[in-house]
Amino acid sequence: MKVGTDGVLLGAWTPIENNPFSILDIGTGTGIIALMLAQRSNAEQIDALEIDEEAYEQATDNFENSPWNDRLFCFHAGLDEFVEEPEDEYDLIVSNPPFYSENYKSNSEQRDLARFQDAMPFEDLVEAADLLLSENGIFSVIIPFKEEENFLALANEYELYPIKITRVKGAPNSEIKRSLLAFSRNKKSDFPVDELIIETARHQYTPEYIELTKEFYLKL
Repeated sequence: MKVGTDGVLLGAWTPIENNPFSILDIGTGTGIIALMLAQRSNAEQIDALEIDEEAYEQATDNFENSPWNDRLFCFHAGLDEFVEEPEDEYDLIVSNPPFYSENYKSNSEQRDLARFQDAMPFEDLVEAADLLLSENGIFSVIIPFKEEENFLALANEYELYPIKITRVKGAPNSEIKRSLLAFSRNKKSDFPVDELIIETARHQYTPEYIELTKEFYLKL
C-alpha cells in the first residue's frame, strides 16, 4: 500500500496539545499515522487497529523497523471486536476511515474492504471514540468535505464537539475535497476554522503544506 496524502495530512495536522500518553489509530493501514504521531509526540502507548491481514502485517513490519518500536503495537482486529472489551482509554484517537460509498465494487475484495464505507460506518467510529476517549482526550479524523455536516451532527449526538476544522483543496481553483476535524468532550464557543491548499501546480506545493508536512518527507 502506498502512502496517501490523506494519511500524511491527518498525521501532521492532528492536535497534540493535550500531550497524549496513549494514542489509538483506528484502521491504521500501513501504520503511517501512528508512526507520524510517534515522531511528533512523547506518547508511551500507541496502539493501532487493522482488520486487513496484509495491511496488518505491513504495519507491524513498519512499526518493528521504526525508531519507536517500543511504543507501537498493532492489533489485528475489527473495531467491533476491539470495543467489546475495552481495556484502556486513549488521550488521542485518530482515524482516516474508509469512506467510498459509491455503489460499484472493484474486482479486488481487499481493495473494496479498504475503500468502502461499509468496512467502517461513521456511526461505529464515533461511537467507539466516545467509548474509548479519555476525559480530556482529542478525536481527530479526515473525511470527504461533503460528509462534514453529517459527521459534525453525529459527533454532537455523542457530545463530542469540534475544536479545530481545516478544509483541504488540492489546488487554489479546485473544490474543497477533504475536512480535517478534531473533537473533544469540552464544548467551545469559538474554535479555528481554516483552509489548506496543497499545490499551486503539479508538485508545486504551497508554503502552508510544506510547513505542515516538512518533518516527514525526505524531499518536498
